[in-house]
Amino acid sequence: MLLGEEMEASEETLPLNICHVQKLLLIVNRLHMLFHSTALGFLFYYRACFLLQDSERRESHLLPWLLVFASEIILSFVWILDQAYRWRPVSRSVFPERLPEDDKLPAIDVFICTADPTKEPTLDVMNTVLSAMALDYPPQKLHVYLSDDGGSPMTLHGVREAWKFARWWLPFCRRNRIKNRCPKDYFSALDDDDSDFARSSVYMADKQKIKEKYEAFKEEIKTFRKYTAFSRDHPSVIEVMQETIIDYADNVKMPLLVYVSREKKPSHPHHFKAGALNVLLRVSSVMSNSPYILVLDCDMFCNDPTSARYAMCFHLDPKISSTLAFVQFPQKFHSISKNDIYDSQHRSLFTGPGMSGTGFYIKRVSLFGNCASKGTDLLQLKEFFGSSNEFIRSLTQNYTNDLVNGQNLEEPHLLASCKYEIGTKWGQEVGFLYDSVAEDYLTGFILHCNGWTSVFCDPSRPQFLGTATTNLNDVLIQGTRSYCGLFENGINRFCPLIYGPSRMSLLQSLCFAWLTYFPLYCLPLWCLATIPQLCLLNGIPLYPKVSDPFFIVFLFIFLSALLKHLQEVFLTGGTLHKWINEQRIWMMKSVTCHLYGCLDALLKKAGIREASFLPTNKLEDNEKTVLYQMDKYDFQASNIFIVPMLALLTINMSCFVGGVYRVLLVGDCDKMFIQLFLAVFIITVNYPIIEGLVLRKDKGRISKLVAIPVILATVVLLAFFKLLRNA
Repeated sequence: MLLGEEMEASEETLPLNICHVQKLLLIVNRLHMLFHSTALGFLFYYRACFLLQDSERRESHLLPWLLVFASEIILSFVWILDQAYRWRPVSRSVFPERLPEDDKLPAIDVFICTADPTKEPTLDVMNTVLSAMALDYPPQKLHVYLSDDGGSPMTLHGVREAWKFARWWLPFCRRNRIKNRCPKDYFSALDDDDSDFARSSVYMADKQKIKEKYEAFKEEIKTFRKYTAFSRDHPSVIEVMQETIIDYADNVKMPLLVYVSREKKPSHPHHFKAGALNVLLRVSSVMSNSPYILVLDCDMFCNDPTSARYAMCFHLDPKISSTLAFVQFPQKFHSISKNDIYDSQHRSLFTGPGMSGTGFYIKRVSLFGNCASKGTDLLQLKEFFGSSNEFIRSLTQNYTNDLVNGQNLEEPHLLASCKYEIGTKWGQEVGFLYDSVAEDYLTGFILHCNGWTSVFCDPSRPQFLGTATTNLNDVLIQGTRSYCGLFENGINRFCPLIYGPSRMSLLQSLCFAWLTYFPLYCLPLWCLATIPQLCLLNGIPLYPKVSDPFFIVFLFIFLSALLKHLQEVFLTGGTLHKWINEQRIWMMKSVTCHLYGCLDALLKKAGIREASFLPTNKLEDNEKTVLYQMDKYDFQASNIFIVPMLALLTINMSCFVGGVYRVLLVGDCDKMFIQLFLAVFIITVNYPIIEGLVLRKDKGRISKLVAIPVILATVVLLAFFKLLRNA
């Protein structure tokens, strides 16, 4: 008897998760930091010695030298911030089989946001909804809310049809233990059967029957396409799809499914995605009020039904649960080509303590800041949360409601009205924050400042998969919007290097700082792509001679950075080709969307521009997809992106040709070698631009009508600069 009790106690104390420190990688990372930072110290010493020289003894002009030195300082600054992610690399293991019984698991609300059916196809949105409804979790404890900011009749119709199809799809998935529960992906030719009964004739017949139902579901949505219109001025619409009927044939109860379209008026700010999420937060509080929330983008379907149980392995861990705000899974994508020419996978971006906007399970109470602990003073609570007594009642842990049957939706409509937040702390201290269009970054940062923690979990099977952007124009537009939102957090009152260190650990502050400041790459990239080349053309050395001992320092820093990047690409399953592509798209983004994002943030800070948010186009274009899969860049992009890339490439090619001629004439290759190499490196990395201009004949090539004026204007300016220099 005692032995049995000991075994039972042992099982109860088994950990739900284990954190493993990757010791070998830790040693490699810290050694690299030591050597690289030492080399940077020598570089700064070399630059400082030049500045301390007598002006008559200097071989170079002061201004270009200072510009290059400033670029090296910025690159070093961003590199130092980036090392916070590498200081203590860890991996995590979870044991969902050790979770409590289903009846003891906490309830989960799922928030899915869509805004524009013309850019976010309704069928894809419904596939995300169906995959969320099919999570491997007790259905009576799962509640799915779809926010439709466009108020589109087609989206509402799609939700109704998805509900009907779900009554067939969910039992099929559970009956056959299907892993991929997104119907579109499951029925695609590219996806292998992952059922435990894949070879069973009964299973195949069952699958064929469900496939026919899915085709009918698709057809029903397609025939409703004429109602894709949406409006930015509409009343709130809330419809509950949940039914109490149990399908006795399969003995499966359906999760709650709710369609929510908040009231929107042009005269009232709607705060983009953060505003939509806060409406869902309020509406769900008086309907299901689950203690945990899963947030998904409309194109980010559940690729593994166990994600909820994985997250609960952290949220229910008694050692960390009291301070744990959210569990973040990485953003991964199913439409990525082997070599990922646009770095759409964002391999290095979605890691660390930050919140990435989708694929995270967050504790509801963490979003109420310190306001929920203000006491029981009703007037004080209403100052923070608004006038709804029902919502304020939901803040208590023993709150129960009777709104899930959808019979009385007066209170949810009040909470979804555009005037509800006026005079409250919503978006300031409560809910998802409004001070930035990058609401995910800012909310995650403030949560950590308030003492909450987070966990980044990256299982071998991706828990969520989204649709990657597969054409250059959309990549750069999306990048401009994202980098603007991130950089504006580095220049407002929530600057992570000022606001963060006293409220969180230094490493966490550096991680958040890197996210806000890495768009600053645009400044050194623009400088290093022009200044050394122009000086090469005019015989002005900016770097040490090959025979100078400091040449080794510059060579080491260059190779150290490239080889470290290569190692990380290999560790994440990448290839040499993918490494080159990441270098290419980094340069393209730095001279375009990094720059425009920073400028946009500065203009907003000055009050010259207003915040804006356009959904990323998720419609598939077959021609563009074919080019992407062939590893060919689609240069049919806006001129605002193509012109700077062409101009910088022209500068480097012209200066390289002129520099080689001058070096051969004068014979000072020893002094100008690094500047010659820099021009060659930039030209080589940007070879696809040359290919798109000269060699390609497909629709993705660079238009001659754009290229010829840009190249001619750049060459004329270079000639004028040269003549001015010689005058």
